Amino acid sequence: MSRLRIGWIGCGTHANEMLLPQLTRFDVALAALCDIDEGRLTRTGDRFGVAPENRLRDWRALLARTDLDALVVAAGPQIHFEVALAAVARRLPVFIEKPPAPTAADAERLAQAADAAGVPVVVGFMKRYSTANRIALNLVHAEEFGVPASFLGEYMTAPTYFAGDPDYTGFYLHHCVHYFDLVPLLMGEVAHISSRRHELAPGKLLLHVDFRFTSGGIGTLVLGTHQSRATPMEWWQVMGDHRRVEVRNVHEVRYFRAPAFKVSDPAATLSPEQDTLIWEPNLTVAANEDHKGYHALFADFLAVLRGERAAAPTAADGARAMRLMETALAST
Repeated sequence: MSRLRIGWIGCGTHANEMLLPQLTRFDVALAALCDIDEGRLTRTGDRFGVAPENRLRDWRALLARTDLDALVVAAGPQIHFEVALAAVARRLPVFIEKPPAPTAADAERLAQAADAAGVPVVVGFMKRYSTANRIALNLVHAEEFGVPASFLGEYMTAPTYFAGDPDYTGFYLHHCVHYFDLVPLLMGEVAHISSRRHELAPGKLLLHVDFRFTSGGIGTLVLGTHQSRATPMEWWQVMGDHRRVEVRNVHEVRYFRAPAFKVSDPAATLSPEQDTLIWEPNLTVAANEDHKGYHALFADFLAVLRGERAAAPTAADGARAMRLMETALAST
């Protein structure tokens, strides 16, 4: 297959620092850029080598081009929804950052349109792809783990975005939605969901989200905006019967099983079948490794474009996450 030509919409900090550096590690052509802000558009075009004639201010003009194989959109919930819906109508595959839309109803509308047209819409749930999460997901889904019994986790941020005039919608849509995708992936279908809310002060929100799964398992997810971003912000654990998997700060995996007591055994050693396994990356290795998950996510997106089988998160996955989140928030 010839080199894939990508049209890109949205030239903000997230696109420049997190997304574009990972996409351009692949053998793709960044054929066109779009942003409403001339300064951002110029800086991004210069940085990633997009010619001035391929820098556009109107996404509709970009979508009208006939030389693109796919779009990538990182521009906010409403634009994600509008562009993806228009791309589907044009039968042009699209990657949209999360959230897929501003509401669950819109996300469902997009999912239905994509399914009816048979057009790939991939959603940027990169938490599935962080190295530690992928390892842990494989452990939890392995036959030896059994049926997951419980989920515990926390995903925090700081009140930076919300101080003074708090609007938690941004926190819900840009932060919390990640875990309304990840938790069902770990635990299975959700039977019931609710949440409890405590606001420490304006801008400082705490939520405890309670899950009941169709398997009989239970879970609690803590979400909040009252911690320092200079500290680790994520942790989760899934328990089974005599085993549990923990992921700390999306870079360390611990797999606890049922080892023998060792204090009275002079011949005690470590058993690969029973004792705790720990993984973390070598952050000093001379390699461009992306443990956050964006590179692996784009690998699956490009595989989808080539017609290959891949487990990329779909518009339907995005709609499910949005439905769960809205249901949980409605109960506070």
